[in-house]
Amino acid sequence: MNLGLRWKLYGDGSAPPPGEVVRPQERLSWGRTTGLGAQHVVAMFGATFVFPVIMGLDPNLAIMMSGLATILFLLIVQGRVPSYLGTSASFVAAAAAISPGGANPALLTGAIMVAGLVLALSGIAIHLLGPRAVLAAFPPAVTGAVVMLIGFNLAPVVAENYWPFDQWVGLLTMAFVILATVLLRGFLGRITILLGLVFGFVLSWLFDLVLGAAALPEGQGGGAAPRVDLSAVGEAAWIGLPDFHAPAFQASAVLVALPAVIALIAENAGHVKAVQEMTGDDLNPYMGRAIFADGLATSLASAVGGSPTTTYAENIGVMAATRVYSTAAYYVAAIVAVLFGLCPKFGELVAATPAGVLGGITVVLYGMIGLLGAKIWVENRVDFGNPIVLVPLAAGLIAGIGGVSLRITEGFALEGIALGTIIILAGYHLLHRLAPQSMRPAPDGDAGVRRPDSGAGVVLGSGVDAVSGEDAESGSTGGGETGKEGRDGSGAGA
Repeated sequence: MNLGLRWKLYGDGSAPPPGEVVRPQERLSWGRTTGLGAQHVVAMFGATFVFPVIMGLDPNLAIMMSGLATILFLLIVQGRVPSYLGTSASFVAAAAAISPGGANPALLTGAIMVAGLVLALSGIAIHLLGPRAVLAAFPPAVTGAVVMLIGFNLAPVVAENYWPFDQWVGLLTMAFVILATVLLRGFLGRITILLGLVFGFVLSWLFDLVLGAAALPEGQGGGAAPRVDLSAVGEAAWIGLPDFHAPAFQASAVLVALPAVIALIAENAGHVKAVQEMTGDDLNPYMGRAIFADGLATSLASAVGGSPTTTYAENIGVMAATRVYSTAAYYVAAIVAVLFGLCPKFGELVAATPAGVLGGITVVLYGMIGLLGAKIWVENRVDFGNPIVLVPLAAGLIAGIGGVSLRITEGFALEGIALGTIIILAGYHLLHRLAPQSMRPAPDGDAGVRRPDSGAGVVLGSGVDAVSGEDAESGSTGGGETGKEGRDGSGAGA
């Protein structure tokens, strides 16, 4: 069986000349491959440990499982789809509803585990039926609305859970991330979330030094506390296992988590198409495998208390910049991530991130997740003049974002993202079925789609098109200076 574990040395092992690429089954010298692997680790680092902290899960376990998930993914796709699986942002809104403030991590990981299994089954169906099945079930109008629903549902989380702790640190961190996203180029431009965390940490330490402890919100009991508390870091061991826990299951929690599956199918399909355009390989036969692999990785990670996974746009940016698509570099990155996960001191450092810093970063990240939905609409030219599109999306968005509740029994209710997604999905397909043929949107999109499944599009703040590897501003390609993950999101995936 070919698992994609044999690589042919590219030329003499040095970097490719202009216009040339290193293919997934090739590699550079092991020294250069290790360096590229380190770049992939740094590129995914910020979002991969920020989202577990936000969801109330162990960042050490998230980093370790992301490495193992990446290895599993590469084996299943037989090394044909170079990807790193970091923590998915698609479940953050579900986490806020199921386990607010990290109150019930077992229930959260149980819901994510079921969603992962559904995603894996979807991958099997797509493998058997073909990639067109994705657009048939989840056309761009529906996918964009669900992604927007997930992102904008998180606005109250920022306003109530993070921002009140230290509004000035939050504001300055937000400003730094915004400016860095636009102004930085090259490798620094791909790690602005990580840079924002470092900036916020240093700023919080300086505020403690100059201004003293920060006043706690009244809801937290009042009083004051230092913004940066590293006492747990000093007490933690250098080497040790992360904290594992078994999942718990509840039907209402599962329903809240399931809408993320739609976003993950679109995200993985987009990633595969983007890599296909960059490498020139026909990867359609591997799309179902990729979605299955991500679902299986998510379910296995959550089975031990870890975070959900998804393919990362940040790493598309690294490939576009270096023109090296070798999966060997991803194996190196995965091994490095596992080693980080075995360092409890690192986990405590991540957990010590000041709440004000998270407030500044999540304002940007959550907004980007929501606007990714609008980007899907724009790229696919969704026709909002058509009531089949407009009416169910309008109703579902308001019901979901507004927190409308539909009580089914005394102990069970549909509300928030779950209810909004059902209205959008059922309403769109029902109206599509009942409407006359002349009113129905085009079968491969919603109104004359230019590239209906073209993929990740522009890779955040970089000006790099993930599909072509072309600089959106200058028109240059290949190894020129690029920015980070894309203008469309955090790269954590929706």
